[in-house]
Amino acid sequence: MAKRAEDLSEFAQFASRLADAARAETLPRFRAGARADNKSKAAFDPVTDADREAERALRRLIRESFPAHGVIGEEFGEENAGAEWRWVIDPVDGTRAFCCGAPSWATLIALERKGAPVIGVIDQPFTGERWTGWGGASAHQRGAERRACRVSGARRLAEARVSTTDPRAGGYFTGEEAEAFLRLTHAARLARFSLDAYAYGLLALGEIDLVAEASLKRHDYAALVPVIEGAGGVITGWEGEPLGQDPRGRVLAAASPALHAEAVAFLSR
Repeated sequence: MAKRAEDLSEFAQFASRLADAARAETLPRFRAGARADNKSKAAFDPVTDADREAERALRRLIRESFPAHGVIGEEFGEENAGAEWRWVIDPVDGTRAFCCGAPSWATLIALERKGAPVIGVIDQPFTGERWTGWGGASAHQRGAERRACRVSGARRLAEARVSTTDPRAGGYFTGEEAEAFLRLTHAARLARFSLDAYAYGLLALGEIDLVAEASLKRHDYAALVPVIEGAGGVITGWEGEPLGQDPRGRVLAAASPALHAEAVAFLSR
């Protein structure tokens, strides 16, 4: 069943329902001594019951409501490959923050049509914040308060507030990527770290101007696109290419085309 752009409201409401369902699984486990298992042999890559049970809950709801839709999730892979409509979910983006009791983790939910994100949700259950982007607009909600999102519009790196989750080489960055990001921070106004997906929500609100990351997968960035673009921002790979084309999973989000172009020049040197 194809949907016109003006009919996406049904899917947007369902995306909000998915975020509520994820909250019911993640929030009771946050700061409650959640056990973290390591799913990687190369480094510590934690996964908790909050990750697994929330993703199971979301997959059940999607199967019940839209059985023809595809699903990509961090923990349990892909279903209905090749479906026109596909949900891309990451119930706990920032599991390391979750394990440390830091409220920078988020639930990420995207709906793609033919591989292009058309709806995005960034949800932070502990602070009660939710960003939703679709139809060329983006909104932030906390409790009963809801407002339109708008990026700061910062145009110069010298005035920019920049962020990444982990600036160290050997984490998400290679040595060369870490050096490139360090050059970026030296040219910027200030830098803040360890914000995970929350940084993109702050960018949409105009509180951060630039985010550069690497080693991201589709479930890490698909939901960010409608939120950032709906707030007037720019989000691409480090060389300005569409997301998904870079095998290193590098993402660059900026508050204006001018700032984005300057950051691309720094990161590609």
